[in-house]
Amino acid sequence: MDQHPGFIAAIEEAKQGMAEGGVPIGACLVSRDGKILGRGHNMQVQTGDATSHAEIAALVNAGRLPTAAYEGATMFTTMSPCDMCTGACLLYKMKGVVLGEHDSFMGGEEYLKSRGKEVVVLDNEECKQLINTFIKEKPEIW
Repeated sequence: MDQHPGFIAAIEEAKQGMAEGGVPIGACLVSRDGKILGRGHNMQVQTGDATSHAEIAALVNAGRLPTAAYEGATMFTTMSPCDMCTGACLLYKMKGVVLGEHDSFMGGEEYLKSRGKEVVVLDNEECKQLINTFIKEKPEIW
């Protein structure tokens, strides 16, 4: 799964966010047939918008899609999703979430599982390094 195009895109987005001075969290929404529907990164620092999370950005960048397009889709994200992003995944009836790491933040994984969603934790070292570097360099933002 570490080499899945959706996960690679999520890491690219996280790196872009970090390059912009923001929180390095990226996400990518992938259809059931493997097509990238939308991708994005956390923009809270850049925009001052507390809801500008990576998963929400991926949904926004996917645009308005038919309900069926979301059903069976998978959200790839570099970090465990918060409650808001977990709710979005449930609202749009996604199949599941693949996340890079959950050591720095434990989000709604158990809730997703309790609602029948597939949750895969990759324990990816690159994701850990990105967020740990950010936390060390910018603790006041984290």
